[in-house]
Amino acid sequence: MFDDEKRNSNEKKNGDFKVPPRTWIVWIAILGAIPLLMMFRDRTETTVLTLTYTNFMARVQSNEIAEGTIEFAPQSSELREITGKLYKLDDKGAQIIKGGKPEKVAFRIKTYLSDKDVQKLMDMGFATKEPNTMLYQLLVGLLPIVLIVAIIYFFLIRQIKMAGKGALSFGKSKAKMLSKDKNKTTFKDVAGVEEAKEEVSELVEFLRDPKKFQKLGGRIPKGILMVGAPGTGKTLLAKAIAGEADASFFSISGSDFVEMFVGVGASRVRDMFEQARRNTPCLIFIDEIDAVGRSRGHGLGGGNDEREQTLNALLVEMDGFDTQDGIIIIAATNRPDVLDPALLRPGRFDRQITVNLPDVRGREAILKVHARNVKLDPTVELSVIARGTPGFSGAELANLLNEAALLAARSNRKSVTMVELEEARIKVRWGRERRSLAMNDEEKKNTAWHEAGHALLNVLLTHTHPLHKVTIIPRGQSLGSTMSLPREDVLNRRRKEMVDMITVIMGGRIAEEMVSGDISSGASSDIQQATVMARAMVCQWGMSDSMGMIQYGEDSEYVFLGREMTRGKNYSEHTAQLIDAEVKRIIDENYQRAKDLIMTHKDKLAMIAQALLEYETLDGTMVEDIIRTGTFTPPPAPKNPVEPPVGAKAATPLPEVPKPAPPKLPGLGDPAPATV
Repeated sequence: MFDDEKRNSNEKKNGDFKVPPRTWIVWIAILGAIPLLMMFRDRTETTVLTLTYTNFMARVQSNEIAEGTIEFAPQSSELREITGKLYKLDDKGAQIIKGGKPEKVAFRIKTYLSDKDVQKLMDMGFATKEPNTMLYQLLVGLLPIVLIVAIIYFFLIRQIKMAGKGALSFGKSKAKMLSKDKNKTTFKDVAGVEEAKEEVSELVEFLRDPKKFQKLGGRIPKGILMVGAPGTGKTLLAKAIAGEADASFFSISGSDFVEMFVGVGASRVRDMFEQARRNTPCLIFIDEIDAVGRSRGHGLGGGNDEREQTLNALLVEMDGFDTQDGIIIIAATNRPDVLDPALLRPGRFDRQITVNLPDVRGREAILKVHARNVKLDPTVELSVIARGTPGFSGAELANLLNEAALLAARSNRKSVTMVELEEARIKVRWGRERRSLAMNDEEKKNTAWHEAGHALLNVLLTHTHPLHKVTIIPRGQSLGSTMSLPREDVLNRRRKEMVDMITVIMGGRIAEEMVSGDISSGASSDIQQATVMARAMVCQWGMSDSMGMIQYGEDSEYVFLGREMTRGKNYSEHTAQLIDAEVKRIIDENYQRAKDLIMTHKDKLAMIAQALLEYETLDGTMVEDIIRTGTFTPPPAPKNPVEPPVGAKAATPLPEVPKPAPPKLPGLGDPAPATV
């Protein structure tokens, strides 16, 4: 069955011999109870009075025996065992009365008695007990044998049998059957992917009423492949199908087919489909199918025979000679480019569903779904958060709400407000503040001018996204950040937009060089980002007049090592030189454009930098006011700032650095010196 691991929970993996701990506990308890029982028996026997034949007969004659029973022993017809109770006598021979009743003591005697003596005792009121001789002898003879066999079974045969099962269970499928009792996810819990949800809902409708489709000659797809970026909700969508469908639902990961033993993956595929045929109609969900469905013959140094055997078995089971209807396969992957073409053809995976990143309405719906278990303040507007999170996946939105709830709990709030949601949004997108990072005045000054250069150009240029915030508080891997957010979801990139973005990127290095007269490695990420954008403009998007509308090379978003090593460039070395020259021309022109704008507005640049040095974080509206009007309005102090958690004190405290006097802003005093 599919739950071999659960049934063989006492086995050790790979079939190694091991006595389960429960067996040891049982046998230790049995062996420990034997001496206790022996001690109890010895203690109880000391309270029984053992009589001789003469003493017994004398007490019989004296009427000292209150009651007695004659038991016939099986060994001899005349050997008798008599048990009963005697009256307790004092030194004068009188009965001892206790509580209004004569006190008694138990006795036992084993002796030979003739039939005449037995009859005499019976006449005096003694009872008789006839044992089952055959049953007694059978129990006495078989009990040691049964005990030895039980010990051998528990310690040897049972363990060997279980170890054998573990060794032979490698070929069994690890797919788990989901029931409605365990899976509470439905389509109500899925939001932001309405088109994908509508397509997979056809499966549920077909399973409930197959005649509706069959009477028109329609055939339900045998397989559905869900493709999308990580965190978009592919696995959640499959769980919703399982929660909605009344049919059997088996779930397995692609990596569960791959093992160190040859042939195990193919055997597990066959076993999974065999179990599915017994439960038709049913659904099979294979998560991360790229682990087993990679293209054959493209591995480094040749194909992997074990993976290819598993893939061949999967291909045959999905659409081979011996296939049956009633089994629907749903697979999920974020690497469709590496899948084998035979796996993607109609008849196997008939339909590919793209699960895209949600748009603004989808993000708002996702936030509402995840906000069911979060106590939000009545003033919270999830639509504002949705507009401020372009490009966020469903998983990132769920993480955003969770981070906001943690921040609210840390601040001892009774509900989550917009302050925590805004801080969580920035934390998820750009990283957490690192206020504990020790920066000297020179580094802080260079960072302020660097970010001021980005912010200035972001506001001056027309085809850029609106400036959201600029800060010199370290976040993540960066010492400062200039944050811009698009007004709407970005679906396409324009050439003017790309040119302006490269110009904004160049502004940080230029402003930093103006104030320090030197350059640093702080612009390394800017250079990398600008180079990638310029090369994409030339090679992929046809935004270069000299290179034309030609794609040079192929999309390198995903790299499949086997194909990339055997694939040569589809352009000459001379063309490669032209591409490099065109990329350099784009970057150089925008560098000079950024430098001219900064030199024209260097007074505004200095004002932004000095404001950053004093207040560390500025909103986009504040920067716009400085550039448009030449005035600066200090931001109000936050009422309830979100404080980061305080850790343990350092063993060696840092030396205290005297805080410098706040710099004077241009227009309110002497401007800060700037060198070119």
